[in-house]
Amino acid sequence: MTHHDRSILVVAHAGRDETVRAAERVIAALRAAGARPVLAPDDHRELAAQVPGVDGIAVLGIHVAVEDVELAIVLGGDGTILRAAELVREGTAPVLGINMGHVGFLAEIERDDMDDAVRRAIERDYTVEERLALNVRVKDSADAVVYETWALNEAAVEKASRERMLEVVIEVDGRPLSSFGADGVVVSSPTGSTAYNFSAGGPVIWPTVEAIVVVPLSAHALFAKPLVVGPEHTVAIELLDRNPGYGVLWCDGRRSHDLPPGARVVVRRSERPVRLARLHPAQFTDRLVRKFRLPVEGWRGPTADNGAGWSEETS
Repeated sequence: MTHHDRSILVVAHAGRDETVRAAERVIAALRAAGARPVLAPDDHRELAAQVPGVDGIAVLGIHVAVEDVELAIVLGGDGTILRAAELVREGTAPVLGINMGHVGFLAEIERDDMDDAVRRAIERDYTVEERLALNVRVKDSADAVVYETWALNEAAVEKASRERMLEVVIEVDGRPLSSFGADGVVVSSPTGSTAYNFSAGGPVIWPTVEAIVVVPLSAHALFAKPLVVGPEHTVAIELLDRNPGYGVLWCDGRRSHDLPPGARVVVRRSERPVRLARLHPAQFTDRLVRKFRLPVEGWRGPTADNGAGWSEETS
């Protein structure tokens, strides 16, 4: 495959001037290398009004099929990266995030390293990390599937009315676990453990751990602690018929579906993971410290050998 045969998707938050300028530089670098930059329809429309020459760029789904995209380079924060993962969901392209936002937990690098990142992307100098994603189905009271989607971070069942609680039953592998009134329930992947799950009091889970986390939101119950189950298990949340109002399902904060009383949300591991492009083999510990600005002053570090013939780093 020549450079000219390569299609690379550029996803940018076009509402920020610095991101627009960054997109212009990335597009220029791809063209200079002989690769074909591709834009999603919405990005193409928004960038065309601000960047000269964008009109001639290929549009995803019109000129280039998602299956033909080699890589998605994302300029923005976690929200933009989640949008990019959605755009390439039906293909195999990994997502390379360049953080233009604040926390940017999913991003691989910061904006200052953008030019080097694009160069390495063109040279295919990156590894691909697969992250567990969630398959999410909504069933009605007759057990018919009425909605199906996926999530990288989380599927959140929330109350639709601020003044009313949701009455729910939690189920694992077809068996009821507990019922309670709550503001909602978050079902998270390890990737999402530092997002909504974290804010709701759930545990932080290393990306290499394959698990599903269930976190009740402000539940009125004695047994309403976060649960961690294996990836082979299925979690369901049922809205009891006695609920006076609707709930709402949100997946990654991007896709939603109304939930009437009697609705059932079933969450299990998706057969298709999300693929992230990585430039550096950074420790997740270091990412936590950097992104959350955790205090580590006074850390001594492990010794090379603790006297038992092995080091902490290699154990």
